[in-house]
Amino acid sequence: QVQLVESGGGLVQAGGSLRLSCAPSETIFSINVMVWHRQAPGKQRELVAAITSGGNSNYAASVKGRFTISRDNAKNTVYLQMNSLKPEDTAVYYCNAIKYGTYNHWGQGTQVTVSS
Repeated sequence: QVQLVESGGGLVQAGGSLRLSCAPSETIFSINVMVWHRQAPGKQRELVAAITSGGNSNYAASVKGRFTISRDNAKNTVYLQMNSLKPEDTAVYYCNAIKYGTYNHWGQGTQVTVSS
């Protein structure tokens, strides 16, 4: 089973930045899509950003222009750079790895708290 190790969450003031990392236990080349989701208290989990093995990315409208998803093949890690953070970005952020027809694994989540 693929393990996903997330890091980088924390407490930041509004307008600040954080970078989340997700390192899968399997080589990133074999994973079709890496996704970051988030879930705020009392809300449904939502997709934040996704990146394919070919490097194509997409974003939720609420984070477009502020967040950037990227992958470092040499470090076997996917990042979510979050800038201009807002209190409404407060949530638990989850990394998700999808290998078509094989698996769909999730990390345990990392808390991001943005204070006003």
